[in-house]
Order: sequence, then C-alpha cells, then structure tokens
Amino acid sequence: MLPEKLSNGLCSLNPHVDRLCMVAEMTISANGKLSGYKFYPAVMHSHARLTYTQVADMLEGGEVAEQYQQVFPHLQTLQSLYLTLDELRAERGAIAFETLETQFIFNEQRKIERIVPRGRNQAHKIIEECMIMANVAAAKFVIKNKGEVLYRVHEAPSEQKLTQVKEFLAERGITMGGGLEPTPADYQAVMEQVQGRTDAELIQVMLLRSMRQASYTPDNEGHFGLALEAYSHFTSPIRRYPDLILHRVIRYLLTKEHNDNKEKWTQDGGYNYQIEDLDLLGEECSNTERRADEATRDVSDWLKCEFMQDHVGDTFTAVVASVTSFGLFVRLDELFIDGLVHISSLGSDYYQYDPSRQRLIGESSGQIYQIGDAVSVKVAAVNLDDRQIDLIMIGDEGKIRRRNRAGKPLTARERANLEGAKAAKSDSSAKDKSTRGATKPKKSGSKSKAAGKSKSAPKRAKASDKPGKSIKRPSKRTSTAGKARRK
Repeated sequence: MLPEKLSNGLCSLNPHVDRLCMVAEMTISANGKLSGYKFYPAVMHSHARLTYTQVADMLEGGEVAEQYQQVFPHLQTLQSLYLTLDELRAERGAIAFETLETQFIFNEQRKIERIVPRGRNQAHKIIEECMIMANVAAAKFVIKNKGEVLYRVHEAPSEQKLTQVKEFLAERGITMGGGLEPTPADYQAVMEQVQGRTDAELIQVMLLRSMRQASYTPDNEGHFGLALEAYSHFTSPIRRYPDLILHRVIRYLLTKEHNDNKEKWTQDGGYNYQIEDLDLLGEECSNTERRADEATRDVSDWLKCEFMQDHVGDTFTAVVASVTSFGLFVRLDELFIDGLVHISSLGSDYYQYDPSRQRLIGESSGQIYQIGDAVSVKVAAVNLDDRQIDLIMIGDEGKIRRRNRAGKPLTARERANLEGAKAAKSDSSAKDKSTRGATKPKKSGSKSKAAGKSKSAPKRAKASDKPGKSIKRPSKRTSTAGKARRK
C-alpha cells in the first residue's frame, strides 16, 4: 500500500478535484456481452465520494440525501448493469464460494473492542462486476494489439486433487460432472446442490482445497474460477504492481497505434516489456502477494490473541473449521476467532488423521471430528509469541494425556519443546546403540570416541502452514510472435 498521504490524497479520487486516470470505456449489450472497448488517458472530476453502505441503502429504497440527488440516477444505471452481468456470470458457470470475512472494531485505546462479520452488499457486487469487465477488456486489448503483459491465471485443479474430492463427494451421495476435466459450472452445480445441508461448509472447504492458487504469468491460460478465457488486473480494490505494469503496456500500445515507436518506452510512461522480464516479474509478484497475505494473517492472529487474553477460562460454542494431523482448529461462534484443540488434549483416546476426508478418528472410541462439527470448548491458554490460542473440549479437562507441572494443558511452545526433546533423545539413543554395535574392542587404556550429537528438534507445524507448494511450470507461449522472440 502507498503511504496514507498518497493513498488518501494525491492518488485518491477525492470529490470535486481533478485527477489523472486511465479510462476503460466499454460498450456492453443488453444481454451483458462486451461488444466494444477503448482505452485512453484522461482527467476525471468526481462529484461524490460514497461508501458501500450508503449506496446499498439508497438502492434498496432508503432515503437519498439532497447532495446525492444528482448522482443517484447513475447509481440506478449501474445497478441495472450489475443485474445483467450477474445473470451472465451464472450462465458461464463462474464459481461463487461463500466465505466469512470479519472486521475489527477498535476502542479509543486502539485495542479490539469486538469482532464482527463483514457482509457483502449489492454495492460491493456492483463494483466487483465492473472491475471484472474492465480487467477482461484490458486483457483483450493487449492480445488484440499483440502486446505482452502479466495475466491473472487460475489453472484448473490437478488430477490428484480432483480424484480426492470426487471420492469425498461420492461418499456423501454427490456426483460432480466433467470427469477429470470439470468446468467451473460443474463446481458451481455442486455448490448449489449442497445448499441447506448440514455438511455444506465441509463440502465447500473440500472444493476450495482442490483448487490451485491464482498467480501472475505472461502465459494466458485463463481464469478457471471466473470461467474466463483471458483475465488481467487493470484495476483492483487494492492497487497492485501488476496493475501498473498493465497500464504501462496499454500506454505503449496506444502510442504505437499512432506512430512507429522504435523505443521500449514512451514519454507518457508507456513501456514495452520483454517476455523474459515478465517471467521474472510474474514470479516476484506472485510470491510478494503470498508474503503480504501471510503478514496480514500474522498481524490479525496477534491482535486476536491479545483480545483473547481476557477470555482465558471462558467457554464458547464453536464449529470445527480445519482438521490437521496435530489437532483441530475450531472457530468460536460469538467471536469468529480460530483456536487449536491439540490432539493430545482430546480425552484419553488416540486419534488417527485421515487427510483425504479431513477428519480425526478415535482408535478406541470411534469418535470422529470433521469440518463443520459443532463443539463446546474452553480457552485454556493464549500464547502471543506463537500467535496461538489453545482450547480444550468441554468434558475433556480431566482426560488430557500430557500435562505440565501446573496441571494445565501444554501450550504450543511447551508441546514443541517436549516433542523436540523426545525426538533428540530417541535419535541420541539410536546413535549410541549403533556406535556400540559397530565399534571393535579397543586395547586397555584407549579412549572411546564420544557418541554423535543429537539432531535438532523438528519444527512444529503452524496454523498458517498449507499443504503443497507452487511448482514453477515451463513457460508455454501460444502466440507465434512470442515463440519467435524466445528463440
């Protein structure tokens, strides 16, 4: 993000002031199809600065303030456009996952006062559809003018992931069409099929985990989730560097239309990127995006832990949000905060992890924990250093297999130290036996060699860890011009 003085000042579309901009002017037919587009630099003059809540209230029949009477007809036109685009989105089969987002409400001391769910109203959806249409038009413009740019690519799921999710769905009597090459519409059909089911959240999570992460690349391979053949980032809610790259390319192509420019750059900021540059930039932008997401989650987790320090010992109803080999992450119903129920605190039973079905199964009791299960938990401990909230199931307080000296459930750090110490002891013991078995008897008076040092303790898995890593694919060029340049 830019510094606040820039993001809310010089680079912000403040009302009643002139601002330089790049315009995407699009012609959209009555059935929502993009029939024409053009791009050009311009100066815009905003007539009002409205919030999403204000716009939604006005469009839903609320009172329209006098200062907004002039812009209200334009909002109604946008609403009509959105309804048409939304129908087209459903026709092409774009996937619409319902995810819960939360918002921190801070008090005067800059501490969290409460955490509330943040819903998406129609105003959010209007802006989203307009942005998607502009991004599609920009990608088409670059392709038409034989330019090179970073595309926002979302590949289809891998065969392995598809096989796993199809087996999971089959166990619940659900069939996904498309074989090993399903379309976004096949995914969306499953989403619509499970609406109202008690395991709907679990099924959505499994569908999400079967999909790949979106990335930036100069190879246009389409966007699976949005069901689009070409997609770039001309604009987004938060300005991204790939947006700036695309703006530079558009400026270069616009200049090229009017004169035979031999340079890689233009006087108004245009630039002609080479494919080799875009390969590196795509990888860097994708990695930076993931680091930014991790940093955001890290800060959010710290704030939640600070907030939960005042709730140690309190009990809450919750829902299992994630299952791992070391325990359950459950989401507290009232606070929308996730905490860990470590596997060592699940009573006196031992649990086996089933990764394909995302569940824990008790060896003796047969007790099963899976995503979507309703549970009751108590806050056992909060560790700010580990960004960890430790929970225990109600009823399991006296059945925990491992305790510390104070009789409390082990914290995340104590568990890591304990597991590391056991691993080191086991490794050292194994080496001692190996050394004794392999060493020949020595003459009296000779000194025996010391046993090897124990290995360091393995790192404990964190809540933010995700299975799998992105694999860099060989770059594939679809255009003849691109291939020639590579050679």
